[in-house]
Amino acid sequence: MILVFTKFVICSLLIIFAGMKVAKYGDIIAEKTILGRALVGLLLLALVTSLPEVFCGISAVAIVGIPDLTLGDIFGSCIFNLLILGILDVLNKKEPFLYHASQSHIMSAGFFAALMGVVLVSILLSQQIGMIKIGWIGIYTLIIVVLYFLMVRGIFQFEQNQKPPSEEEQYGAVSLKATLWKFSIASAIVIGAAMWLPKIGEEIAVMTGLAHTFVGTLFLATTTSFPELVVTITAWRIGAKDMAIADILGSNLFDLLIIAIDDVFYLKGSFLSDVNPAHILTGIIAIMMTGVVIVGLTSNSSRKTFRVINWDALAIIGLFLTGVFFLYCLLSGG
Repeated sequence: MILVFTKFVICSLLIIFAGMKVAKYGDIIAEKTILGRALVGLLLLALVTSLPEVFCGISAVAIVGIPDLTLGDIFGSCIFNLLILGILDVLNKKEPFLYHASQSHIMSAGFFAALMGVVLVSILLSQQIGMIKIGWIGIYTLIIVVLYFLMVRGIFQFEQNQKPPSEEEQYGAVSLKATLWKFSIASAIVIGAAMWLPKIGEEIAVMTGLAHTFVGTLFLATTTSFPELVVTITAWRIGAKDMAIADILGSNLFDLLIIAIDDVFYLKGSFLSDVNPAHILTGIIAIMMTGVVIVGLTSNSSRKTFRVINWDALAIIGLFLTGVFFLYCLLSGG
């Protein structure tokens, strides 16, 4: 058992180290290109920090053959990512973390909630009345892919139409080409560590007797979300609040796209037909947490409700803990 958890810790440390580098190099890229911090967070950092879920999911369905492990990782990562916003509110002592954040994040959050709703309906339909398939691939895969790219295109156009704030140059002597190489190397470390995770998750499930749904939601989701945690905290420390929020919401959107990718690699049939319906609970919690984020983004209060934490962060943390508790109770029987 010690050996298994040692491997788990090693994987975690690798992802944390690489995530710190990704945050630093991402900020340099934001300054050196026309994208700016918000779009770099939404498009580039969200893609890189979600790579663990991509390769963890492919390995779980194609090699290990456990769809519950990968869907638990995806949904668990979504709620853990949102939990990070609550953590950042506690760390941000001057004012609520979401205060003065770009209103464009409301669009990203709303799109995520809508796409999650599509996924949850697809789970119900796939398991209750069946789903139209193209070969072994469910029609929901096509729907998810089309909606994802339409949503990202809409966010990109909205951000491009906004006047970017003037930012003081911090990396004038740094080469963009060299930064892109270092960014790629850090990303490769994240990918390599992530491909090791499904096997470790399976070993933990066997040793502890916990259901794959719970192991995927808690253990793997926590570890594969470490890049988001490190990147967003680093972005917050350098004053790039919008890049941090964009990374979280962009990662959640991309995580749902991974369901379509996993469906392609799951050759046994429709991916969502073979998962535990208990995942719907996690999905509902994710939608509720996102709703709190949207309301928090529209709030004009510059003071925290409870001195050290604002009401929205408290609600996010409370919903996360409630969801984990009920999921464990639901699956404790196996």
